[in-house]
Amino acid sequence: MSHPTQFLGEELSASENNMATARFEVVPCGLEATVSYGTGAARGPQAILEASQQLERLVAGKTPCAEGIFTHSAVNCDQPIEAVMADLRACTQQISARGHVPVTLGGEHSLSYGAVMGVVDALAQSGAGPVGLVHIDAHADFRDAYQGHKHSHASVMNLLAAEGLPMASFGVRALAEEEEAARRAHGVLTFDGPELVRAQTSSVTLPDDFPENIYVTFDVDGLDPSVIPATGTPVPGGLGFYQSLDLIESTLKGRRCVGIDVVELAPIEGQSVSDFTAALITYQLMAMAL
Repeated sequence: MSHPTQFLGEELSASENNMATARFEVVPCGLEATVSYGTGAARGPQAILEASQQLERLVAGKTPCAEGIFTHSAVNCDQPIEAVMADLRACTQQISARGHVPVTLGGEHSLSYGAVMGVVDALAQSGAGPVGLVHIDAHADFRDAYQGHKHSHASVMNLLAAEGLPMASFGVRALAEEEEAARRAHGVLTFDGPELVRAQTSSVTLPDDFPENIYVTFDVDGLDPSVIPATGTPVPGGLGFYQSLDLIESTLKGRRCVGIDVVELAPIEGQSVSDFTAALITYQLMAMAL
């Protein structure tokens, strides 16, 4: 079996697969350095690329690939995590500076620090203004250097909040006391899993002062395990497929999506449903960025 290296590669024309003009630039980053429960996130990017070959060009009434999708070589994750972060940050900075949308495929959630900060760097240099984070996750990821790792997957939102990024968090349902205190201290807008799922909420209105530039970081464990079972830390009571997408779309009203990552897919051998779902989410998020 061949291992495709291009997102939606079989569907793309040569002009749609050109880095200079592609609206979306995909960056595979199979980082798996600090996982604390299930493993396999390193295989997530390749599984998404393979599943993406089965996507249709049209999604939600839009055709993102017609705007161009270029897939980069995978980030070298056989180096210290700090070096991975630096490489990824440089890559997304260059993509953003071209006026394109970086779409990073994970890998564990810690990679979002590098992916987000590259976009922040580029937009600061161009004077495009601050970036706000829209965060889908079962976990708050507000631990302080969890298990001794500054760049732990469980600490990434804490690091980004410390960089001054406003954030809105959706779907959290596994939360430590220190995390609850930290998110309050940082003024995170919280829309936790139990309230969203029980009330079947699919739309929110962010405050007017929330940044116009939105980076979407989508941890697939934010969805219920019945939708995506293949993740390292599944938690019951999660968001539905359409619910999660509708929530994100509501946050983008009047704003623009400047970056995307989809993380924490840990493929299960012989079960392609999670891989395809993660690929479809990635493509749906591209449609929302148009």
